[in-house]
Amino acid sequence: MELSLSIPALLFPAISLTMLAYNARYLAIAALIRQLHGKFQETESKSVALQVRKLRKRLTIIKNMQATAIISFLLAVITMALIYFALTTLANIIFGISLFALMVSLVLSLIEVQLSTKALSIQLKDME
Repeated sequence: MELSLSIPALLFPAISLTMLAYNARYLAIAALIRQLHGKFQETESKSVALQVRKLRKRLTIIKNMQATAIISFLLAVITMALIYFALTTLANIIFGISLFALMVSLVLSLIEVQLSTKALSIQLKDME
């Protein structure tokens, strides 16, 4: 397959949208942690401390999601530069790595969504 400048450019909107979604998740969790931190200082509840630990794990996953998406974006730009300089073999390799990084980011996103859903179902169970 002949790799043209437009093919890696197709990743730009997709990666940009995923980065926006990841950032929104990060901000929501950060706000929740700040809220729970205040609650923990008032009550020193073990339940709240456990929730904060789980949220810290989710923050780590989101950080890795963001990092791999950024790496994918950078590699797509590098691919375009390599195509411009007619280094097609290297461009194909770098583009493949870029796609792999994007896949890793999306898998991490799936894992984080699963953790989020599990946490919500636990809270809903407490209400029943």
